Amino acid sequence: MRFAIIPARPENAQILAEIAISAKRSWKYPETWIQIWIPALTISPEYISDHETWMAVVNKKPIAFYSLKQDKNDLWLDNLWVLPEFMGQGIGRQLFQHALERSRARNTMALKIESDPNAAGFYEKMGAYKTDERHSEVDDQKRIIPVMEINLLYK
Repeated sequence: MRFAIIPARPENAQILAEIAISAKRSWKYPETWIQIWIPALTISPEYISDHETWMAVVNKKPIAFYSLKQDKNDLWLDNLWVLPEFMGQGIGRQLFQHALERSRARNTMALKIESDPNAAGFYEKMGAYKTDERHSEVDDQKRIIPVMEINLLYK
């Protein structure tokens, strides 16, 4: 599949939020959980203005995106979402490679990822490894969220 990776613009916020929500739903979580997560999955124009955000487009239509978030000491892959109908075609892999290139351009030694448990295998295939875990609860269900990292110095 041919697609381009281009910078997201604030006016893309709505479609990027739709991509994130659709991708999260593809993992068959209960709809009550999706509703709880919608605020966290919603991308605002201000978010795009404040965070480096790139999207994959086919015929000018966004089909996937990622964003980077800098905190005091670390750079995080804050989002990486692919529309379900485009999953399994290498788009996520290419977006992740692009994110690594952008992270290296910032002279960052490592990129950190708080991964959905369903995505941990993908990140492991990309070379990330688990460094920690976060414990959370959704709708009275305990969840363990892997925190991963990929070293940018040797890749």
